[in-house]
Amino acid sequence: MTIATRSATTTWEGTLASGSGELDCDSGALNGHQVTWASRTERPNGMTSPEELCAAAHSSCFAMAFALILSEAGVQPGRSDVSSSVQLEDVDGLPTITTAQLNVRASVPGIEQRRFDELIDQAAALCPVSRLFAGASVTVTAELVDADVSPASR
Repeated sequence: MTIATRSATTTWEGTLASGSGELDCDSGALNGHQVTWASRTERPNGMTSPEELCAAAHSSCFAMAFALILSEAGVQPGRSDVSSSVQLEDVDGLPTITTAQLNVRASVPGIEQRRFDELIDQAAALCPVSRLFAGASVTVTAELVDADVSPASR
């Protein structure tokens, strides 16, 4: 059963080295974003890349999966900051996404470290984008922070 379908289109003009593309998506949230080979492999210069978009998808997906896992475990979710880094490497002469690194910094009141680690592992197994990256090396580093510390003082 399909839960959701979302679509995006990139219109590309020119060669890889000198051309550029523009994104459009169903929601309109990414419409007009530019992509180029240089923004992908050198400096972004205000443009995005497939790897950055993958990282955005991964961090937001994992944050949602973690919130669900916490709720299902009867734990009140606090604040979670989830960052993702996606690496493009040359593998046998082919550009290949090989690594996705998630870093989670979460405030979960009243939880012990062992239980926190278990729930992080469950979220990693649940996250659909992590499963999409199953052929890549996906690692998660997580830090449980004091729930009584305000975000501004972190």
